[in-house]
Amino acid sequence: MQLFWQDLVNGLLAGGIFAVVALGFSLVWGIMNIINLAHGAFIMLGAYVAYVMFTAWHVDPFLSLPVAFVVLFALGYAIQRYIINFVVRAPILTTFLLTFGLSLLVVNVALLIFHGDIKGIETSYSGSNFSIGSVTIAWVKLWTLVAALAITALMQVFLTTSRTGRAIRATAQDVDAAQLTGVRVAHLYAIVFALGAGLAGAAGVLISLSYSIEPTMGDPFVITAFVVCVLGGLEACRARSWAVSSTAWWRPSGRSTSERACRMRSRWSCCSWF
Repeated sequence: MQLFWQDLVNGLLAGGIFAVVALGFSLVWGIMNIINLAHGAFIMLGAYVAYVMFTAWHVDPFLSLPVAFVVLFALGYAIQRYIINFVVRAPILTTFLLTFGLSLLVVNVALLIFHGDIKGIETSYSGSNFSIGSVTIAWVKLWTLVAALAITALMQVFLTTSRTGRAIRATAQDVDAAQLTGVRVAHLYAIVFALGAGLAGAAGVLISLSYSIEPTMGDPFVITAFVVCVLGGLEACRARSWAVSSTAWWRPSGRSTSERACRMRSRWSCCSWF
């Protein structure tokens, strides 16, 4: 029973990271109909932004979240406006291959700059934890979850209350009608892609606190984001968050079959954590 509760809590804490990863991925896919395979590369760049700021200026990774978002937002806007925008109405396979090529380019540039050495961020609170009964909770994972929930809530508020957010949702429903009402679709698509890249950068910062940093680190998270979008859909943050937990709880391990079954039951039991 102790294993059950520990795995359940670990799954909840891990789900926060996957929520932010999937949020940016599904935004681009749902609005622009582009499966952005460069999303993992943007996650990696966000992690390196946090790493550079921490090692060079001793900036706490949580404080580097806005910086990573702005840097990746600017990069994403430029990439969409001056590269992807030329094929945005092309068949999905064209944009699929284009973003795959962009991912290879960014990853290899990162290899040239940072090399293939595995890096990590170790703060003063990295090893700190507390216990509630028999369950141990790491402070860094708890604050990562809080930050992820805050980012998701801010995006939900932005998309539902702001003028730009309403224009994004209108464009997703009917591009031609949005154009007739004065929406500059090319500019809006650039903002959407930039938001996706910015959210990927923020996710990379959160990931860097718990995972190792290297140029190909983002690839597994793209697969996770794809699964979350398939399970939860591309429209509602709430639905995507439901799907997050169905992918966040399973981790391969050397434990017995009965223990793995217990882990699976606990993970599916709270798949609607948000």
